[in-house]
Order: sequence, then C-alpha cells, then structure tokens
Amino acid sequence: MMYAVLAGLGTGFSLIVVIGAQNALVLRQGVLRQQVAVVVALCAASDAVLITVGVAAGSLSVPPAVLVVPRVGGAAFLLYYGYSAFRRAFRASALEPAAQPAATVVLTCLAFTWLNPHVYVDTVLLLGTTSTTWGADRWWFGVGAACASVTWFCSLGFGARHLAPLFTRPVAWRVLDGFVAVITTVTAVSLLTAIRT
Repeated sequence: MMYAVLAGLGTGFSLIVVIGAQNALVLRQGVLRQQVAVVVALCAASDAVLITVGVAAGSLSVPPAVLVVPRVGGAAFLLYYGYSAFRRAFRASALEPAAQPAATVVLTCLAFTWLNPHVYVDTVLLLGTTSTTWGADRWWFGVGAACASVTWFCSLGFGARHLAPLFTRPVAWRVLDGFVAVITTVTAVSLLTAIRT
C-alpha cells in the first residue's frame, strides 16, 4: 500500500510540476493574494475528480476525434487569455493589478482546468493507465497522485506570496504577464497542432 501511495505521489509530481497555463494562473493569484484558497481548492479538487475517473476507468483508449472539440475550445480560450496577458504586459494601466471579482477568478480557473485536454491526458489517461500496474492497490496509487496535486497547488499558491516584494516593481508585473502570455499561447498552439497529428 505504502509503495503504491509513494509511486502515485512521485508520478503525480512528475506530471504536475510543469509551468503550464493552470500553474501560471495559480502563481499570479498567489502573488496578488487574491482568491488564492479558492483557486487552490478548485485546482486540487478538479485533479482529484479526474484522477478518480482515471483510476476507475483503468486502461482507457480514447479515439483522437473525441478530443477535437475540447482542444479547439481550450485553444481558443488560452489564446484569448494569452492576448489579455500580453496587453497587460504593455499597458501602463495594467501595472497596478486590480482585484478581480471572485466569480471571474473562479470561472477562469475552471476554464483553465476543464477546457484543457492536457489535464485529461495527464490525469485520466496517464495516471489512470499507470494505476493499473498496481492491481488491487491502484486506488492507493490514486491517493498518492491526488496528494501530489494538493501539495503542489498549496505550495505554489500560498508560497507565491513570498515573491510579493519583488512585484512592487512594475517591471516584474510586465515579466510575469509576458510569461503567462507565452505559456498560454504555446499551450494553445500545441493543442491545435495535436489535432492534425
């Protein structure tokens, strides 16, 4: 049991500790200290649900055509968000980040999570398939993977506040928003490219 949990923890970390669009959002909210607990909880809970589905489904084979619509929708959303971040990086009025309504933050977080096919590939397909190698202990593997998700999002979201002094300088916000714009755009392009492969 313990080996399965540790394997799930390690595998979960290997998949989630990559700065993608979702992580960039968590980082930004953490630096702003706005709706951090909500964003962290939504990301971790969503991962837990998807990991559960993956473990329950076991070895799952999804036809590529099924992913076309979510890929296009996810790419469109990411391109829009990347464009918004790019504009923030070059507009003087955006150098002093304004608080966003909680509903906007929640909807953005949910969109980053549920409209991104990469999340399904990592949690449902990869973790789900890997869990089958643990037989009866596959659920403990899933517990470990979910714990990795909770640990990562808590560390990223609540740890980002230590970067706040750095973000008293306008140039730091330009760099962060530029970084978010690049990450979301690259992710969107990779989603659209995957449709043709």
